[in-house]
Amino acid sequence: MGDRDLFFDQLTRHEALVLAGAGYDSAPATDDSALTSVDSAAAADDSAPAADDWAPAADDPARSRATEVYGPAMSPGIAAALPASYGELREVALACTRCRLAAGRTQVVFSDGVERARLMVVGEAPGATEDETGLPFVGAAGKLLDLLLATVGLSRRESVYICNVIKCRPPGNRNPLPDEIEACSPYLRRQIELIAPEALLAVGSFAAQLLTGSEKTALGRLRGEVHSYQGVPLVVTYHPAALLRNPKWTRAFWDDLQLLRNIMDGA
Repeated sequence: MGDRDLFFDQLTRHEALVLAGAGYDSAPATDDSALTSVDSAAAADDSAPAADDWAPAADDPARSRATEVYGPAMSPGIAAALPASYGELREVALACTRCRLAAGRTQVVFSDGVERARLMVVGEAPGATEDETGLPFVGAAGKLLDLLLATVGLSRRESVYICNVIKCRPPGNRNPLPDEIEACSPYLRRQIELIAPEALLAVGSFAAQLLTGSEKTALGRLRGEVHSYQGVPLVVTYHPAALLRNPKWTRAFWDDLQLLRNIMDGA
């Protein structure tokens, strides 16, 4: 993967073999079609839904059924303005009931990493492990993310802040619905304002489409270039859980990290 040694002591044997054996002779897919048939069990943690396609449209029957079951989401316009201090923002988020997901959560998954971060990584939604711990990216894909970030000198202990678009786990790890994203995204936007990172890394379709404003554009077509979110450089890449299911995409993720590193180095 580069010119430095990698140590896999914190990965399981399977995770290490998947990463070490990633094939680099084939280019990754340019769209998300391959993700629609992934194993849902592999997506049970680390913010990875069973499929990376955008959630049902407003007139989609699947969304209507979900609304009947879980109830309507509260309009973001009804809620009071979010606080301008980080501590107060976190407290408001931990008690949030702005959408139907609050009813089924164990914990709100607000963030991990350092507040004075150079890089902010934005994932999609909590999985089972995250819901239990209250921390994002703590399962297998989180270990892989930490490993890959370390190869470019970045760490959630020193220089990285990690959060998700959605702060509560969707039932059964289903895709977040558009109104849930609408209700929860103000927290993310305020987090970005308060953390003020040098760069953003969006992993997975939901984060990429939200932050680029390209809701109908496939993830594969968004990556490979530098976007901008409110003046902050933004790089888009695959979700780490997708790399565990599709090892050949690891090279694409690595390339995106090099692009990100060049931005942060001022190249």
